[in-house]
Amino acid sequence: MRPSYFTSESVTEGHPDKVADRISDAVLDAVLERDPFGRVACEVLVTGGLVVIAGEISSEFSPDLESVARRVIADVGYTDERLGFSADGCRVQIEVQQQSPDIAGGVDRALEVRGGSDDQYDQLGAGDQGIMFGFASNETEDLMPMPIQLAHRMAERLAEVRRAGTLDYLRPDGKTQVSVEYLDDRPVRVSRLLISTQHSPDVSLQTMESDLWKHVVDVIPADLIDGNTDLMVNPSGRFELGGPAADTGMTGRKIVVDTYGGFARHGGGAFSGKDPTKVDRSASYAARFAAKNIVAAGLADKIELQIAYAIGRAKPFSILVDTFGTGRIPNHELEHLIAETFDFRPAAIIDHLGLRSAIYEPTSTYGHFGRPQFSWEQMDMVAALRSATG
Repeated sequence: MRPSYFTSESVTEGHPDKVADRISDAVLDAVLERDPFGRVACEVLVTGGLVVIAGEISSEFSPDLESVARRVIADVGYTDERLGFSADGCRVQIEVQQQSPDIAGGVDRALEVRGGSDDQYDQLGAGDQGIMFGFASNETEDLMPMPIQLAHRMAERLAEVRRAGTLDYLRPDGKTQVSVEYLDDRPVRVSRLLISTQHSPDVSLQTMESDLWKHVVDVIPADLIDGNTDLMVNPSGRFELGGPAADTGMTGRKIVVDTYGGFARHGGGAFSGKDPTKVDRSASYAARFAAKNIVAAGLADKIELQIAYAIGRAKPFSILVDTFGTGRIPNHELEHLIAETFDFRPAAIIDHLGLRSAIYEPTSTYGHFGRPQFSWEQMDMVAALRSATG
Protein backbone atom coordinates (compact mmCIF):
# COMPACT_ATOMS: atom_id res chain seq x y z
CA MET A 1 0.00 0.00 0.00
CA ARG A 2 1.27 3.45 -0.92
CA PRO A 3 0.46 6.25 1.56
CA SER A 4 -1.55 9.31 0.57
CA TYR A 5 -1.62 12.66 2.34
CA PHE A 6 -4.54 14.99 2.93
CA THR A 7 -4.13 18.51 4.30
CA SER A 8 -6.70 20.85 5.86
CA GLU A 9 -6.38 24.29 7.40
CA SER A 10 -8.10 26.29 10.12
CA VAL A 11 -7.81 29.90 11.25
CA THR A 12 -8.08 31.64 14.58
CA GLU A 13 -10.78 34.05 15.71
CA GLY A 14 -8.46 36.96 14.93
CA HIS A 15 -8.13 36.15 11.25
CA PRO A 16 -9.76 39.03 9.29
CA ASP A 17 -12.33 36.81 7.57
CA LYS A 18 -13.28 35.29 10.91
CA VAL A 19 -13.66 38.70 12.53
CA ALA A 20 -16.15 39.46 9.76
CA ASP A 21 -17.95 36.11 10.20
CA ARG A 22 -18.24 36.62 13.93
CA ILE A 23 -19.68 40.12 13.63
CA SER A 24 -22.21 38.79 11.10
CA ASP A 25 -23.30 36.02 13.45
CA ALA A 26 -23.35 38.36 16.46
CA VAL A 27 -25.73 40.64 14.53
CA LEU A 28 -27.92 37.61 13.77
CA ASP A 29 -27.94 36.59 17.44
CA ALA A 30 -28.79 40.14 18.52
CA VAL A 31 -31.87 40.05 16.29
CA LEU A 32 -32.99 36.50 17.17
CA GLU A 33 -32.61 37.12 20.90
CA ARG A 34 -35.45 39.65 20.71
CA ASP A 35 -37.23 38.50 17.54
CA PRO A 36 -36.93 34.74 16.81
CA PHE A 37 -38.67 35.23 13.46
CA GLY A 38 -36.41 38.04 12.28
CA ARG A 39 -34.86 37.73 8.84
CA VAL A 40 -31.15 38.46 8.58
CA ALA A 41 -28.63 38.32 5.77
CA CYS A 42 -25.68 40.25 7.20
CA GLU A 43 -22.40 40.77 5.35
CA VAL A 44 -19.38 42.40 6.99
CA LEU A 45 -16.12 43.80 5.63
CA VAL A 46 -13.19 44.71 7.89
CA THR A 47 -10.13 46.53 6.59
CA GLY A 48 -7.62 48.89 8.17
CA GLY A 49 -9.59 51.06 10.58
CA LEU A 50 -12.98 50.42 8.95
CA VAL A 51 -15.86 48.00 9.55
CA VAL A 52 -18.73 47.92 7.03
CA ILE A 53 -21.95 46.13 8.02
CA ALA A 54 -24.27 45.58 5.07
CA GLY A 55 -27.14 43.34 3.98
CA GLU A 56 -30.81 42.87 4.70
CA ILE A 57 -32.50 42.79 8.11
CA SER A 58 -36.28 42.55 8.53
CA SER A 59 -37.28 42.51 12.18
CA GLU A 60 -39.44 44.20 14.80
CA PHE A 61 -36.21 44.81 16.73
CA SER A 62 -33.31 46.96 15.57
CA PRO A 63 -30.11 46.15 17.47
CA ASP A 64 -27.30 48.65 17.92
CA LEU A 65 -25.09 47.23 15.18
CA GLU A 66 -22.13 49.44 15.95
CA SER A 67 -22.07 48.30 19.58
CA VAL A 68 -22.31 44.68 18.48
CA ALA A 69 -19.32 45.09 16.17
CA ARG A 70 -17.15 46.86 18.75
CA ARG A 71 -17.97 44.25 21.40
CA VAL A 72 -16.95 41.39 19.07
CA ILE A 73 -13.71 43.08 18.05
CA ALA A 74 -12.79 43.59 21.71
CA ASP A 75 -13.69 39.99 22.59
CA VAL A 76 -11.44 38.70 19.80
CA GLY A 77 -8.53 40.63 21.25
CA TYR A 78 -8.12 43.74 19.11
CA THR A 79 -8.02 46.28 21.94
CA ASP A 80 -4.63 47.88 21.34
CA GLU A 81 -4.55 50.64 18.72
CA ARG A 82 -0.87 49.89 18.12
CA LEU A 83 -1.99 46.73 16.27
CA GLY A 84 -3.53 49.00 13.59
CA PHE A 85 -7.09 47.83 14.25
CA SER A 86 -8.99 48.10 17.52
CA ALA A 87 -12.49 48.03 18.96
CA ASP A 88 -12.37 51.66 20.07
CA GLY A 89 -10.34 53.06 17.20
CA CYS A 90 -12.14 51.66 14.14
CA ARG A 91 -14.89 53.40 12.20
CA VAL A 92 -18.17 51.48 11.76
CA GLN A 93 -20.30 52.10 8.68
CA ILE A 94 -23.85 50.69 8.49
CA GLU A 95 -25.47 49.91 5.12
CA VAL A 96 -28.53 47.77 5.91
CA GLN A 97 -31.91 47.51 4.16
CA GLN A 98 -35.10 45.41 4.33
CA GLN A 99 -35.41 41.95 2.78
CA SER A 100 -36.85 41.93 -0.76
CA PRO A 101 -40.67 41.52 -0.63
CA ASP A 102 -40.42 39.02 -3.51
CA ILE A 103 -38.15 36.76 -1.47
CA ALA A 104 -40.20 37.26 1.70
CA GLY A 105 -43.42 36.31 -0.09
CA GLY A 106 -41.99 33.04 -1.40
CA VAL A 107 -40.49 32.13 1.95
CA ASP A 108 -43.54 32.97 4.07
CA ARG A 109 -46.01 31.22 1.76
CA ALA A 110 -44.35 28.24 0.16
CA LEU A 111 -45.21 26.73 -3.20
CA GLU A 112 -46.92 23.82 -1.43
CA VAL A 113 -49.24 26.17 0.47
CA ARG A 114 -50.07 28.02 -2.71
CA GLY A 115 -50.98 24.61 -4.10
CA GLY A 116 -53.41 23.90 -1.26
CA SER A 117 -51.34 22.16 1.46
CA ASP A 118 -52.20 22.89 5.09
CA ASP A 119 -49.26 20.93 6.59
CA GLN A 120 -47.50 23.16 9.12
CA TYR A 121 -44.08 22.28 7.72
CA ASP A 122 -45.17 23.17 4.20
CA GLN A 123 -45.76 26.77 5.23
CA LEU A 124 -42.16 27.93 4.96
CA GLY A 125 -40.39 27.86 1.62
CA ALA A 126 -36.64 27.69 1.14
CA GLY A 127 -35.09 31.16 1.40
CA ASP A 128 -33.00 30.56 -1.70
CA GLN A 129 -32.19 27.93 -4.26
CA GLY A 130 -28.98 26.04 -3.62
CA ILE A 131 -27.09 22.80 -3.19
CA MET A 132 -25.99 21.72 0.27
CA PHE A 133 -23.73 18.85 1.37
CA GLY A 134 -23.44 16.92 4.61
CA PHE A 135 -20.60 14.55 5.43
CA ALA A 136 -19.55 12.13 8.15
CA SER A 137 -16.75 9.58 8.52
CA ASN A 138 -15.93 7.14 11.31
CA GLU A 139 -12.21 8.00 11.22
CA THR A 140 -12.58 10.23 14.32
CA GLU A 141 -14.69 10.10 17.47
CA ASP A 142 -16.69 13.14 16.31
CA LEU A 143 -17.24 11.48 12.90
CA MET A 144 -15.28 14.19 11.12
CA PRO A 145 -12.32 13.99 8.73
CA MET A 146 -9.17 13.93 10.84
CA PRO A 147 -7.20 16.71 9.04
CA ILE A 148 -9.78 19.46 9.59
CA GLN A 149 -10.61 18.30 13.12
CA LEU A 150 -6.96 18.48 14.18
CA ALA A 151 -6.43 21.80 12.41
CA HIS A 152 -9.39 23.27 14.31
CA ARG A 153 -8.17 22.00 17.66
CA MET A 154 -4.71 23.49 17.05
CA ALA A 155 -6.19 26.86 16.06
CA GLU A 156 -8.41 26.78 19.12
CA ARG A 157 -5.43 25.99 21.37
CA LEU A 158 -3.43 28.78 19.72
CA ALA A 159 -6.10 31.24 20.83
CA GLU A 160 -6.36 29.67 24.29
CA VAL A 161 -2.65 30.08 25.12
CA ARG A 162 -2.78 33.69 23.87
CA ARG A 163 -5.83 34.53 25.98
CA ALA A 164 -4.45 32.78 29.07
CA GLY A 165 -1.14 34.62 28.78
CA THR A 166 0.78 31.34 28.51
CA LEU A 167 2.43 32.73 25.38
CA ASP A 168 1.98 36.45 25.94
CA TYR A 169 3.78 37.44 22.76
CA LEU A 170 1.03 35.99 20.53
CA ARG A 171 -1.46 38.26 18.74
CA PRO A 172 -5.01 37.41 17.56
CA ASP A 173 -4.38 36.52 13.90
CA GLY A 174 -3.25 33.01 13.04
CA LYS A 175 -3.59 29.91 10.88
CA THR A 176 -2.95 26.20 11.30
CA GLN A 177 -2.52 23.41 8.77
CA VAL A 178 -2.35 19.65 9.30
CA SER A 179 -1.27 16.91 6.87
CA VAL A 180 -2.48 13.41 7.72
CA GLU A 181 -1.03 10.26 6.21
CA TYR A 182 -3.57 7.65 5.05
CA LEU A 183 -3.04 3.96 4.34
CA ASP A 184 -5.90 2.03 2.75
CA ASP A 185 -8.19 5.05 3.28
CA ARG A 186 -7.52 5.15 7.05
CA PRO A 187 -5.51 7.83 8.91
CA VAL A 188 -2.35 6.48 10.50
CA ARG A 189 -0.18 9.48 11.48
CA VAL A 190 0.31 13.22 11.26
CA SER A 191 3.12 13.90 8.82
CA ARG A 192 3.41 17.68 8.82
CA LEU A 193 2.14 20.68 10.79
CA LEU A 194 2.11 24.37 9.97
CA ILE A 195 1.40 27.26 12.33
CA SER A 196 1.43 30.86 11.16
CA THR A 197 0.78 33.22 14.03
CA GLN A 198 0.90 36.95 14.59
CA HIS A 199 3.38 37.92 17.31
CA SER A 200 5.03 40.80 19.11
CA PRO A 201 8.33 42.21 17.76
CA ASP A 202 10.45 40.95 20.66
CA VAL A 203 10.23 37.18 20.17
CA SER A 204 12.49 34.97 18.06
CA LEU A 205 11.33 32.31 15.62
CA GLN A 206 13.30 29.70 17.57
CA THR A 207 11.44 30.55 20.79
CA MET A 208 8.08 30.34 19.03
CA GLU A 209 8.90 26.98 17.47
CA SER A 210 9.82 25.53 20.86
CA ASP A 211 6.82 27.04 22.66
CA LEU A 212 4.26 26.10 20.00
CA TRP A 213 5.48 22.51 19.92
CA LYS A 214 5.08 22.32 23.69
CA HIS A 215 1.83 24.28 24.20
CA VAL A 216 -0.14 23.95 20.93
CA VAL A 217 0.90 20.75 19.15
CA ASP A 218 0.20 18.83 22.35
CA VAL A 219 -3.51 18.98 21.50
CA ILE A 220 -2.84 16.30 18.86
CA PRO A 221 -3.01 12.72 20.20
CA ALA A 222 0.51 11.48 20.95
CA ASP A 223 0.04 8.26 18.99
CA LEU A 224 -0.32 10.29 15.77
CA ILE A 225 3.01 12.08 16.23
CA ASP A 226 6.38 10.44 15.62
CA GLY A 227 10.00 11.43 15.13
CA ASN A 228 9.36 12.25 11.47
CA THR A 229 6.48 14.66 12.11
CA ASP A 230 7.56 18.08 10.89
CA LEU A 231 6.49 21.42 12.40
CA MET A 232 6.83 24.58 10.33
CA VAL A 233 6.31 27.97 12.01
CA ASN A 234 5.82 31.29 10.20
CA PRO A 235 7.50 30.22 6.95
CA SER A 236 7.29 33.80 5.61
CA GLY A 237 9.54 34.99 8.45
CA ARG A 238 8.11 37.69 10.70
CA PHE A 239 4.33 38.06 11.25
CA GLU A 240 4.05 41.20 13.35
CA LEU A 241 1.40 43.09 11.37
CA GLY A 242 -1.78 41.02 11.10
CA GLY A 243 -5.55 41.09 11.32
CA PRO A 244 -7.63 43.64 9.40
CA ALA A 245 -4.72 46.11 9.52
CA ALA A 246 -2.81 43.85 7.13
CA ASP A 247 -5.51 42.00 5.20
CA THR A 248 -9.13 42.78 4.34
CA GLY A 249 -11.63 40.32 5.79
CA MET A 250 -15.11 39.49 4.53
CA THR A 251 -18.00 37.32 5.65
CA GLY A 252 -18.16 33.93 3.98
CA ARG A 253 -14.64 33.56 2.62
CA LYS A 254 -13.71 30.55 4.76
CA ILE A 255 -16.43 28.13 3.69
CA VAL A 256 -14.07 25.14 3.43
CA VAL A 257 -12.64 25.86 6.89
CA ASP A 258 -16.22 26.10 8.19
CA THR A 259 -17.21 22.67 6.86
CA TYR A 260 -15.03 19.62 6.13
CA GLY A 261 -11.63 21.05 5.21
CA GLY A 262 -11.97 20.09 1.55
CA PHE A 263 -12.67 16.43 2.36
CA ALA A 264 -16.23 16.70 1.00
CA ARG A 265 -17.84 18.77 -1.72
CA HIS A 266 -19.35 22.18 -1.01
CA GLY A 267 -22.36 23.81 -2.62
CA GLY A 268 -20.77 27.26 -2.38
CA GLY A 269 -23.07 28.99 0.10
CA ALA A 270 -21.62 30.57 3.24
CA PHE A 271 -23.24 30.24 6.67
CA SER A 272 -22.45 33.24 8.84
CA GLY A 273 -24.91 36.11 9.11
CA LYS A 274 -27.83 34.11 7.68
CA ASP A 275 -31.00 33.30 9.60
CA PRO A 276 -32.23 29.68 9.40
CA THR A 277 -34.77 30.30 6.62
CA LYS A 278 -31.68 30.43 4.40
CA VAL A 279 -31.10 26.80 3.50
CA ASP A 280 -27.43 27.52 2.81
CA ARG A 281 -27.17 27.32 6.57
CA SER A 282 -30.06 25.28 7.97
CA ALA A 283 -30.03 22.54 5.32
CA SER A 284 -26.25 22.17 5.63
CA TYR A 285 -26.78 21.60 9.34
CA ALA A 286 -29.57 19.11 8.60
CA ALA A 287 -27.42 17.27 6.06
CA ARG A 288 -24.60 16.95 8.60
CA PHE A 289 -27.12 15.74 11.21
CA ALA A 290 -28.42 13.03 8.87
CA ALA A 291 -24.94 11.99 7.71
CA LYS A 292 -23.62 11.74 11.26
CA ASN A 293 -26.57 9.63 12.41
CA ILE A 294 -26.21 7.31 9.41
CA VAL A 295 -22.54 6.64 10.25
CA ALA A 296 -23.24 6.37 13.99
CA ALA A 297 -25.94 3.80 13.23
CA GLY A 298 -23.36 1.69 11.39
CA LEU A 299 -25.05 2.00 7.99
CA ALA A 300 -21.88 3.35 6.37
CA ASP A 301 -18.29 4.11 7.34
CA LYS A 302 -18.37 7.31 5.31
CA ILE A 303 -21.17 9.23 3.63
CA GLU A 304 -21.70 12.39 1.62
CA LEU A 305 -25.27 13.63 1.34
CA GLN A 306 -26.44 16.23 -1.18
CA ILE A 307 -29.70 18.15 -0.74
CA ALA A 308 -30.89 20.65 -3.36
CA TYR A 309 -33.62 23.29 -3.01
CA ALA A 310 -35.71 25.62 -5.16
CA ILE A 311 -36.48 29.07 -3.71
CA GLY A 312 -39.99 29.28 -2.28
CA ARG A 313 -40.51 25.48 -2.22
CA ALA A 314 -40.52 23.59 1.07
CA LYS A 315 -39.62 20.11 -0.10
CA PRO A 316 -36.09 19.45 -1.38
CA PHE A 317 -35.51 19.55 -5.12
CA SER A 318 -33.43 16.37 -4.91
CA ILE A 319 -31.49 14.12 -2.50
CA LEU A 320 -28.34 12.17 -3.42
CA VAL A 321 -26.18 9.82 -1.35
CA ASP A 322 -22.64 8.50 -1.83
CA THR A 323 -21.14 6.07 0.69
CA PHE A 324 -17.92 5.53 -1.27
CA GLY A 325 -18.45 1.78 -1.25
CA THR A 326 -18.76 1.60 2.55
CA GLY A 327 -22.57 1.33 2.82
CA ARG A 328 -24.30 -1.63 4.44
CA ILE A 329 -27.23 -1.21 2.02
CA PRO A 330 -27.26 0.08 -1.57
CA ASN A 331 -27.14 3.85 -2.03
CA HIS A 332 -30.61 4.05 -3.60
CA GLU A 333 -32.11 2.22 -0.60
CA LEU A 334 -30.24 4.52 1.75
CA GLU A 335 -31.59 7.57 -0.12
CA HIS A 336 -35.12 6.26 0.40
CA LEU A 337 -34.44 5.58 4.09
CA ILE A 338 -33.05 9.09 4.60
CA ALA A 339 -36.03 10.68 2.84
CA GLU A 340 -38.40 8.67 5.05
CA THR A 341 -36.52 9.31 8.31
CA PHE A 342 -35.40 12.94 8.05
CA ASP A 343 -37.64 15.89 7.20
CA PHE A 344 -35.60 18.38 5.19
CA ARG A 345 -38.31 21.02 4.82
CA PRO A 346 -36.95 24.29 6.28
CA ALA A 347 -39.65 24.66 8.94
CA ALA A 348 -39.10 21.07 10.09
CA ILE A 349 -35.31 21.57 10.24
CA ILE A 350 -35.70 24.80 12.22
CA ASP A 351 -38.12 23.15 14.65
CA HIS A 352 -36.16 19.94 15.21
CA LEU A 353 -32.73 21.58 15.57
CA GLY A 354 -33.95 24.64 17.50
CA LEU A 355 -32.52 27.13 15.04
CA ARG A 356 -34.56 30.20 15.99
CA SER A 357 -32.46 30.80 19.11
CA ALA A 358 -29.42 33.07 19.48
CA ILE A 359 -26.89 30.24 19.07
CA TYR A 360 -24.80 31.34 16.12
CA GLU A 361 -21.87 33.46 17.28
CA PRO A 362 -19.98 30.41 18.69
CA THR A 363 -20.26 28.69 15.29
CA SER A 364 -18.27 31.41 13.54
CA THR A 365 -14.84 30.03 14.47
CA TYR A 366 -13.26 26.56 14.71
CA GLY A 367 -15.84 24.85 12.52
CA HIS A 368 -19.60 24.46 12.36
CA PHE A 369 -19.28 20.66 12.53
CA GLY A 370 -17.62 18.16 14.83
CA ARG A 371 -18.41 20.17 17.99
CA PRO A 372 -20.90 18.33 20.25
CA GLN A 373 -22.46 21.47 21.76
CA PHE A 374 -24.48 22.10 18.60
CA SER A 375 -27.88 20.45 18.07
CA TRP A 376 -27.04 19.16 14.59
CA GLU A 377 -24.21 17.10 16.11
CA GLN A 378 -26.58 15.04 18.27
CA MET A 379 -27.20 11.39 17.42
CA ASP A 380 -30.80 10.99 18.48
CA MET A 381 -31.92 9.24 15.27
CA VAL A 382 -29.55 6.29 15.55
CA ALA A 383 -32.10 3.99 17.17
CA ALA A 384 -34.75 4.79 14.56
CA LEU A 385 -32.32 4.10 11.71
CA ARG A 386 -31.21 0.80 13.18
CA SER A 387 -34.82 -0.22 13.75
CA ALA A 388 -35.78 0.66 10.18
CA THR A 389 -32.97 -1.49 8.76
CA GLY A 390 -33.48 -4.45 11.09
